[in-house]
Amino acid sequence: MTHTFFVTGTNTEVGKTYVSAALLQAAAARGLQTAAVKPVASGCELTEQGLRNSDALTLQEAMTLELPYQQVNPVALEPAIAPHIAAMEARKNLDAGRLAGVCRGVMSGAAEFVVIEGAGGWRVPLTPRTMLSDLPRALQLPVILVVGMELGCINHALLTAEAIRRDGLQLAGWVGNFVRESGMVRAEENLGTLRALLPAPCLGVLPFDAQADYRNAAAHLDLSLLIPDTE
Repeated sequence: MTHTFFVTGTNTEVGKTYVSAALLQAAAARGLQTAAVKPVASGCELTEQGLRNSDALTLQEAMTLELPYQQVNPVALEPAIAPHIAAMEARKNLDAGRLAGVCRGVMSGAAEFVVIEGAGGWRVPLTPRTMLSDLPRALQLPVILVVGMELGCINHALLTAEAIRRDGLQLAGWVGNFVRESGMVRAEENLGTLRALLPAPCLGVLPFDAQADYRNAAAHLDLSLLIPDTE
């Protein structure tokens, strides 16, 4: 059985890739074959092999299966700007149906645990009429929410959770990620509020790590809340 989750964030720069890679590491520690897809990535660098995105490369490193880069990151955009604007400048068509096809190809492969990582937050435009959230809707995927632990996170988390449920999808769990070295004032109280109000279990709380080492972060995650130990 393949377990697939879509990872989104309360905003950009909240550690979606860090958490996604940690989830892959935690799943591998349970003996599962893992794979990941970063369907759309902006902020790519031009290399001898073509455009490459650091987040997609991290996912490629963290998963156990070997997949070609183009399957991990089918749409790579060079400018570090909103994907729909970068795609218009590059004259590329961001089609949710095509992206869903790539994801299905990975989901139907040998992986037992698949992470599909979004871009930015939940409502990220692909075109003037479609959103990246149309992708997990097309695939009917459960969603993992990464909450950047900073001022305003409760509002951002609750609004995102509402949007996910309004789109007919399950919020499978959330991860609190401390994104700043200075921490957060009243952190425990804020975490308590999130635990009380978000309609899904907390899969873990990640302390600030200047190195952003997903291998260490994996130890803070409880994957049994997603995949029962009996499986």
